Amino acid sequence: METKGIDQMLSMLRATSAAAGGRLADVQGVPVAGTDFAQVLQNSIAQVSQTQQQAEVMAADFAAGNSTENLHEVMIALQKANISFQEMVQVRNKLVSAYHDVMNMQV
Repeated sequence: METKGIDQMLSMLRATSAAAGGRLADVQGVPVAGTDFAQVLQNSIAQVSQTQQQAEVMAADFAAGNSTENLHEVMIALQKANISFQEMVQVRNKLVSAYHDVMNMQV
């Protein structure tokens, strides 16, 4: 079993966790200056889009017979894209819910 993909996924999760906590971690894991929420959200959306595009390209190449990837790798990429999209939808739902809660507060 190849651990490179798992290590890469873990580092992405750690970076996302650090960004959500209001701090960013550089490559070595040392915290650096924080960023605003809009930038974190925009970067997350860009990552989801990139994941989906890569999965679509892999699937199209595999279907055309032009790929060196096997079926397992293509299916894993498609599932990663699906899960990341579902995660983004859930975050959006939580943001909309929080927005409604704030708007319904009496001042």
